[in-house]
Amino acid sequence: MSAIPAGYKQTEVGVIPSDWGVKSIREIGQIKTGPFGTLLKADEYSGIDGVPLISVGEIGAGTFRVSDRTPRVPDVVIRRLPQYVLRTGDIVFGRKGAVERSALVSESEDGWFLGSDGIGIRPSNLCHPPYLACQFQRHEVQAWLLQNASGTTMASLNQEILSRVAIPYAPLPEQRAIAAAMSDVDALLARLDQFIAKKRDLKQGAMQQLLTGQTRLPGFGGEWEVKQFGDIAVPRRDRIDPRRAGIQEFCVELEHIEPGVGRLLGSNSTGEESSLKSVFQPGDVLFGKLRAYLRKYWLADRRGVCSTEIWALVANRRCVTAEFLLQIITADKFIEAASMAYGTHMPRSDWNVVKNYEVVLPTLDEQTAIATVLADMDVELAALEARRDKTRALKQGMMQELLTGRIRLV
Repeated sequence: MSAIPAGYKQTEVGVIPSDWGVKSIREIGQIKTGPFGTLLKADEYSGIDGVPLISVGEIGAGTFRVSDRTPRVPDVVIRRLPQYVLRTGDIVFGRKGAVERSALVSESEDGWFLGSDGIGIRPSNLCHPPYLACQFQRHEVQAWLLQNASGTTMASLNQEILSRVAIPYAPLPEQRAIAAAMSDVDALLARLDQFIAKKRDLKQGAMQQLLTGQTRLPGFGGEWEVKQFGDIAVPRRDRIDPRRAGIQEFCVELEHIEPGVGRLLGSNSTGEESSLKSVFQPGDVLFGKLRAYLRKYWLADRRGVCSTEIWALVANRRCVTAEFLLQIITADKFIEAASMAYGTHMPRSDWNVVKNYEVVLPTLDEQTAIATVLADMDVELAALEARRDKTRALKQGMMQELLTGRIRLV
């Protein structure tokens, strides 16, 4: 066991500074569970008037994600049940499922309504709310919530469980300094997210112009040829049974493809119990046909096998390059066509629909030039996303150091 540094002490939440304490949530906040039962009939909720109804679906990693489809609670309910109205500084959780997720209510969200599947903490004046919210973003606290949640098939959170959460408790001036430092990192992440979203929109606009011939690159002219998708690419039909053919070292599953990026996150090898796999070759364009709206695609740079839920598209090299084919399948209109699926619970792209999707093709030389321009934009996007991911990792490291007192700001 390593020695405890001078100025620190061992506690039930780990080693913390000597002038810090340990507080449970019951000591520093009031807990309120959302109202049980249905407040109104479904058709009485409004999509325009009233305040957003915060439910589990709106709670993300530290923020709320409301949309035009989020139900709204009318004033008549607000007046009848004011105790469920959220205030700036409240921290909200979902009662079932991903109980480790939480979000801090900001000034812009003041007055929103706590849904029946939510549970919230209102910190007392003994605690700086953003500091407490940061503590709930730490992996150790999130792991504690998941481990201590009730229920066997689905994790469930209640007031008694939430009240027992214990956190390192810094003096109030240091709480404010830590929260301010974390807020600066969150602001940087928000700016990066906005910049990435803008770059993605710019790329989609460029694709719309370049892939349809509305904008031509310098040095190219002439008419483009209309083709059906089934004429320029077909899914590879080669299959392999690992139980008979032996272990396949490079296997790509849907979870190995990063959505909307075209980047491979990893791979695995097949085992003795692996199911039938599709074979792909270098230059094949892989496209996830299960839930096509997730935009899972990758231009293969080596041979391997993949899930049968992935099409390994073989380009007809007489009329289309693999790189141009990749750009075609990333376009919004192609995704829309591929999302016209069969199956309700597990929707899959229908080849009989996709093969009739119309594309316009320039010469192979112009295809190469267009694909190069769009690929350069992809590289720029990837660099921005890598910077954002690095910043997120930095944030996690900062949280661990600052919220346990290993690094002091005051």
